[in-house]
Amino acid sequence: MTHLELEELVAKFREARREAEANMGNPEQLKLHRELAEACPAFTQNLLFLAWRLLRSEEPGRQLEDRLAEIQRLLELAVLGSYRSAPAVVELGYFLDTYRNAPHEAARLYEEAGAKALETVRDSWRGLIRYWNDERTKETLEKALKLGELAERLFPAYTPLMLEVLTTREYAKLDGLLATGTPER
Repeated sequence: MTHLELEELVAKFREARREAEANMGNPEQLKLHRELAEACPAFTQNLLFLAWRLLRSEEPGRQLEDRLAEIQRLLELAVLGSYRSAPAVVELGYFLDTYRNAPHEAARLYEEAGAKALETVRDSWRGLIRYWNDERTKETLEKALKLGELAERLFPAYTPLMLEVLTTREYAKLDGLLATGTPER
């Protein structure tokens, strides 16, 4: 089986999205997204969008339970294909909570998604503070100090981030933005 190149996948996804924007109830748009899902079931963004569209569209002659089963399958594939990414996991959680009356399973998924999202935030903050430290201007150090305070409250045990925060403070002291005797938090 020949796989589509990533650029082709994105182009087909955009084409299907354009169909949706032109006419939200257009059955051709659902057809395009379904074909894309068949061609590449690991293209998570398409799976999530198709599930979302199916929830908001009417398909004449199709039973609600059949649609819900398809949506659940799409969301489960999105979770699998995304290696349990936070957005996919939370979408499955919303679906189970809202349409399957499974609040306990949904809560477990929300917790998982929240933990993954926090890891992403933590790592992005570390990179952003490092970038600001490397720029080392008054403005960037002020931003890094402010974000560092929040980072200390949310992620005090994450050593790589705390080391960046300490670097920020040292630079801020050297550049006169913090008093030398400013106590460490």
